Amino acid sequence: MKFIKKTALLACVAFTATSLFAQQAKEETNVESEYLSSVEDVVITELANSDGRDNKLVALQYLESAVNEGRTTPDMMAALDQLAGEGITSESRTNGRLMNNYPDIRAKACDLLGQVATEESKNSLVKIALADNEPMVITAAIRSLGNIGMNDHDDVVDTIAWATKKNSVLNPTSSLALEVLVAYEKLADTVEDKSSMIQALSQIATNYHYVTPVRTRALELLKKLQGSGKKSNKK
Repeated sequence: MKFIKKTALLACVAFTATSLFAQQAKEETNVESEYLSSVEDVVITELANSDGRDNKLVALQYLESAVNEGRTTPDMMAALDQLAGEGITSESRTNGRLMNNYPDIRAKACDLLGQVATEESKNSLVKIALADNEPMVITAAIRSLGNIGMNDHDDVVDTIAWATKKNSVLNPTSSLALEVLVAYEKLADTVEDKSSMIQALSQIATNYHYVTPVRTRALELLKKLQGSGKKSNKK
């Protein structure tokens, strides 16, 4: 009987020691993970804030990995917001010359923001869609807004309509117009008032600077929306 008691006691002690060791190892792993995460945040922030375009591309590579792995942090989102507005919302000038106008950087950042479906990323993309003049950047911003799918009080569909109107005059681009159509198709069920959307679709459908398949698709979507019986007057 004593032998059995001793054996049970030893087993209990061993189990407790194992549990404590596992807990300690887990805590050490968590601390190490948090440390590495904070270091990565610092590295990304420094790269994003640097003057060199190549450094910003490296920052985007880090950010793309983090987004794909679902481990974005507030610092990472701040870096994405900055890179999306590089040369637009944040300017670096030498003798009056804009030195950080990198449309490819902004477009890539917009694509990554579209993979993070948050109110903050949506707001960043709305800001870029309104402020940028480069079709490739606006295209990426609109594509990402459609992917996120948020449309509070029609803020997104109205932003897209405004960008469509501006670019149909300044620089009508079929690829941008196509992304507008795709985004509107995704957002259609969220729209309270379709007037701005219908106006934008009409502009695309009747603008012969756009290729025929784009104009045809715009006309088809326009007919579908007009036949839905939803209200189309702003209050």
